[in-house]
Amino acid sequence: MRPLILVVLVVLGASACDIATIAGRNARLLFTPPSAPTRLAARPGRADAKVAAVFVGHATFVIQIEDRFILTDPVFTSTVGGLQRRIVEPGIDPKDLPPLDAVLISHMHMDHLSLGSLDQVAHAVRRVVVPTGGAVYVPNERFAVHELTTWEATDIGGLHVTAVPVDHSGFRYGADGAWLEHAYTGYVVEYRGATIWFGGDTAYAKQAFVETRRHFPNIDVAFMPIAPIRPRALMKPTHVDPEEAVQAFLDLGAHLFVPMHYGTFLQGAEPAEEPLRQLDRIARRRLREGAVVIVGIGEERVLIPETN
Repeated sequence: MRPLILVVLVVLGASACDIATIAGRNARLLFTPPSAPTRLAARPGRADAKVAAVFVGHATFVIQIEDRFILTDPVFTSTVGGLQRRIVEPGIDPKDLPPLDAVLISHMHMDHLSLGSLDQVAHAVRRVVVPTGGAVYVPNERFAVHELTTWEATDIGGLHVTAVPVDHSGFRYGADGAWLEHAYTGYVVEYRGATIWFGGDTAYAKQAFVETRRHFPNIDVAFMPIAPIRPRALMKPTHVDPEEAVQAFLDLGAHLFVPMHYGTFLQGAEPAEEPLRQLDRIARRRLREGAVVIVGIGEERVLIPETN
């Protein structure tokens, strides 16, 4: 770990014990193969679904909105940056992906923009959407790459995709990528009366979420990160914890909360099961029954049934 990073951690008040815990756990995982998911999705597509989702792991979902398919922040590699190994293998084999109308990349960090993973899914991809400045990192020989700035929208085969504000960072190569500091975004996707919000990574940013609700007052499903949690002083500027995620969900006024960004890589000092455990406790206190829908890795879940 470089001295500059150590200084930053100290300034943020990060516990040396927590940092050592995160580093040690990831070092051990480098020599441990990921476990197989309890199920493995095959060729997603539900005739009985208006909105359905397959959780691949981390922030990667295959999202079906009627006859359209979206892939979010695709990560299928066994490690990210050569430093963090998966705990669980991806919930779908890339060769089993349906034709993808859009791939949404929220920001440039290696656990969200994985170039090796884009290579694996390129056969299925129609268009990749990235935040402003992000196209420089995405090879575009086999598919179109479209940049969006905040509140800008594009139409992809009838999918109306809008970049919406979140609070994170866009660095790719540490200090050398400072010019991409703001290359991050969330997305709202609308199609045939269904509206979904995908947050990528974000800190709690009430103004951003309330403003998004003003633009999109009928969000059906929010795909919401809930980790890493600790050390909180280090994570809080860029990542919501479960309590903040629930408040963000309420600010957005969404109907369903699908948690993500947990249980695939060890990025915090908390146990792998802790984010969901906290979310369950908080949701029981603050949300209506059924608002949180947990999609298991490799599971294909109907979130909104087709009513026709």
